Amino acid sequence: MSQFVPKLGRWYQDKESGQLFEIVSLDTDEANVQVQYLDGELADFEFDVWAELKLRTAAAPEDWRTAFELDDVDESDPDAAMHPLQWASPLSDIEPDTILALEEF
Repeated sequence: MSQFVPKLGRWYQDKESGQLFEIVSLDTDEANVQVQYLDGELADFEFDVWAELKLRTAAAPEDWRTAFELDDVDESDPDAAMHPLQWASPLSDIEPDTILALEEF
């Protein structure tokens, strides 16, 4: 039985399957916990089912972002993640001659 109260952002490991997961949502109105496994799969557990799980707390794995295809962000440049394209580039103002491969006649 799980003696852990679910907390958002915490990582746990299922003792039976060995799978790691993070709690990504708690809905007290619906009485359920939504978790996301290391491979990106989502699952929902009702609170009474959560209480029956055999769990242990776990640290976030080093490679937890691989399922989400996230890259390392340069910590010295906080704007790098927010601006993946050069928005100030003069090339972004150029409009194509055709739109969706349809030409005007």
